[in-house]
Amino acid sequence: MLETPAGPAHAPPFRGAERESGGPLEPAAGLTGRALIAILRRRKLPLLACALLIPVLALVALKRVTPRYTAVGTLIYDPNHFKPPELQSILQDDPITEAVMSSQAEVLHGLRVIEPVAHQLDLFGNPEFNPALRAPSWMARVLAPVHALLHPQASTEPAATGPPPTSPANAVLLNVQRALDVHPVNASHVLEVSFTAENPVLAAAVVNNLMDTYIKSQLAAKLTAVDKARTWLETRAAELRTQVRSAEDRIAAYRARQGLVRGVHAGLDTEQGSQLTEDLARARADLASAEGRQDAARNHAGAATLAGVAPSVVQLRQQTAALAAQLQSLNARLGPNHPDVVALRREIEQSQRDTAAETARVVAATEAEVRAARDRVAALEADLTASQSRVDRNELAQIPLNALERDADASRTLLAAVLARIQETAQRAAVETVDAREVSLALPPEAPSYPRTGPMLAAALMFGVLFGLFVVYVQELADTSLRSGEEVRALGLPCLALIPEMRRRHIGRLRVEDYAALKPLSGFAEQVRGLRASLWRGGATRPGVVAITAARPAEGKTTLALSLARVTAMAGERVLLLDCDLRRPALARLLGAEGQPGLAECLIGAATLEGVIRKDPLTSMAYIPAGSAGADAAGLFMSDAMARALQTLRQEYDLVLMDAPPALAVSDTRLIARLADATLFCARWQRTRREIARNAIELLDESQASIVGLVLTRVDARAHGRSGYADAEACPVRNPRYFRD
Repeated sequence: MLETPAGPAHAPPFRGAERESGGPLEPAAGLTGRALIAILRRRKLPLLACALLIPVLALVALKRVTPRYTAVGTLIYDPNHFKPPELQSILQDDPITEAVMSSQAEVLHGLRVIEPVAHQLDLFGNPEFNPALRAPSWMARVLAPVHALLHPQASTEPAATGPPPTSPANAVLLNVQRALDVHPVNASHVLEVSFTAENPVLAAAVVNNLMDTYIKSQLAAKLTAVDKARTWLETRAAELRTQVRSAEDRIAAYRARQGLVRGVHAGLDTEQGSQLTEDLARARADLASAEGRQDAARNHAGAATLAGVAPSVVQLRQQTAALAAQLQSLNARLGPNHPDVVALRREIEQSQRDTAAETARVVAATEAEVRAARDRVAALEADLTASQSRVDRNELAQIPLNALERDADASRTLLAAVLARIQETAQRAAVETVDAREVSLALPPEAPSYPRTGPMLAAALMFGVLFGLFVVYVQELADTSLRSGEEVRALGLPCLALIPEMRRRHIGRLRVEDYAALKPLSGFAEQVRGLRASLWRGGATRPGVVAITAARPAEGKTTLALSLARVTAMAGERVLLLDCDLRRPALARLLGAEGQPGLAECLIGAATLEGVIRKDPLTSMAYIPAGSAGADAAGLFMSDAMARALQTLRQEYDLVLMDAPPALAVSDTRLIARLADATLFCARWQRTRREIARNAIELLDESQASIVGLVLTRVDARAHGRSGYADAEACPVRNPRYFRD
C-alpha cells in the first residue's frame, strides 16, 4: 500500500509516461472469480436486503391471497375393448390416436358438458364464478366518483334496449370453463380432469359431476344414435318392401303379356327345345341303326352280322348248311339216286325256300323301320326348328324381363340386409355400453394448489438474489468513486495511505484531529506515520514544503494535515502547519486561535512572521492560522512576501505543511501547489468520483505542481477490510494485535 517516491526536490515525482499519456499505470485486469467475490463482499448489504426483502414481501402478498384448491379425477376412454361380433357397436369406432384423445378432452371441456354441472351445483349463485354477485373492489369504489365526474351522462341516459353482449349465465360458464382443465395423459387412454376453486369440496364435486355427466351424455348420445338408426332402418325396410312388391308385380305382368312361362330350371320353350334336341338325337341314332340292319339284311351279311338283325334267317341258314353237309356225306356213300339222298335234297331245297322267304320278310321289316325312323327324324327336326324360333322370340322378350328381375333382386338383397341390421340394432340397444369409465374419483384436496407457498417463496428468493445481483451490478457500474489503491493507481498516482474514519463510538469524547496525538499506537496514527514515511524519498533529499489539498470540501484534508503535523512533531522533527485556506480557515478554530492574526496579516505586512507563529497545546508542532483574508487571496500567494516567508520557514523547520483549499473550488490551490516541493492529494474513500479526482489532478499538473501521491481519507476500516482488495490487509481490523486504540 505504501510507496516511497524518489527524486530530487522540486522535481515532479511519479509523473511517469503512463500518467502523462493519460493511460493507467497498470493494465486493467479482467473480472476474475476472486474479483467477483470481492464485489459481492463489498456490496453484500444491498444483495442481502434484496434477497430477504423480496421473499418477505412475497410472503406477505401470499398471505393476502385467497387460497385455491385443485381437485383431480381421471377417466379412461377405451372404445376398442373386446366385444363378440354380435355385440359390436353399430357406430364406427375410430382408432385411438392423440387426435382422438385431444378431441375427447375438448368435448369434456365444452360448455355442453359444463352447463348441466353448473345447474346441478348452483354455480350461478356462487360469487366466485358469477361476477355480478361480487362486491366491488376497493379500486372500483375509489374510481367510481371519478367515473361519475367524467361521465355524468351515463347515470341519466336510459338503459339501452336489447340483450347484453354477454349474459351473466355465459360469464359464469366461461369462468367455470377457465377453472377447468382437461388433458390426456401421455402414451395412454386416460383423461385427467382437474378443477380449481376456493372450496375444496366444491372442486371435487365439480370434477366428479363433470365426469359423470360426460359419461351419461356419451351413453345418451349412443342410444340416441341407435334409436335414430333403428327408425331409419325400419322406414327403409318399409320402402324396400314396397319396391320389391312393385317389382314382382311388374315381372308377373310382363310375363303374362309376353307369354313367358317359366319351367323348373329355365323358360318353358327353352326346356322344350332341349327335350326336342335330345329326342332328335335319339331318333337319328335309331335311324342309323335301322339303316344298318337294312343294309345287313339286303346284302346277305355274314352270320355274325345277321345274328343281331335276323336270328331266324341265321338259324335257317345253319339248318340248310347242316343238311347240305349231310347230303354230301350220303351222296358219297349211297349215291345220288338213293331215296334218302333224294329226300334229303328235297328237304334242302325246302330249307332254302324258307330261308329266302324269311330273308325277304326281314328286309321288308327293316325297310319299314327305316321309313318310320326317317319320318320321326323329320318330324323332330321340324318341331326343333319351331321351338328354336319361339326361343329366339322369347330371348328378345327376356331382355327387359332380366332388367326387371335384377332390380327386384337388388331390392330383395337390400331388404334382407336392412332387416338383418334392424335385428342387430335391436340387440345393440339392449346391451350398449359407454366408451369411457371413471378410473379414480376426485377427493377434496387437503393443501391449496395456489398459491404454492414453498415454490413461490423459493422463486421469490431466487428473484431476490438475481435482483440483488442486478442491483450490485448497477451499483458497481454507477460507482466511480475511489475505493482502493488499485483504483488510485489507475489515475497514475501511488496510494500513500488509507486514513481510517474515526467514528464517535471508537474515539469517545476525543476529537478526531487530536486522536493521533493522544493515541499514538492506534491504527489511525500508524496510517499517518506511514504517510510521513512515504514522503521520505530516500537519501538526504526529502520535500521541505508539502501542500495538502483535495478536489472538494469535506474530504478530510485539514484533519489529515493536522494529524500528520502532530505525528511528525512527536517523532522529533521541527514541523510547522500553515493554514493556506484563507477563504474558509479551519485551523484556528480547531486549535483555539480564532481572531488572532495569521498568514494573511503577515503577507500584507500587518504582522511579522514570528508574531503569527503559534504552538500546539498537545505537541511541539508550530502552526500559523490563516488570519483575516482580503478579497485578493490569490494575489497574496503570488507576492514576494509569500516566497520570502516560505524561504524562511524552509530554513527553520524540517517540514512545512500547507493546508490548501480544494483544487476545484478556488484557483489559490494551483498557486500554493506550485510553491510547494510536493503536493499530497486527498480523496474521500467511496465518495470522491474518479472523474472529479482526475480533473483536479489535471488542473494541478497544468500548474506544474509536483503531486507525489494520493491519500484515501475517511476509510471505513471494517468495510474495506471485507472488500477483497489487496490493500485491505493494511486495515487495522485485519491486524488488531499491532494496535491499541
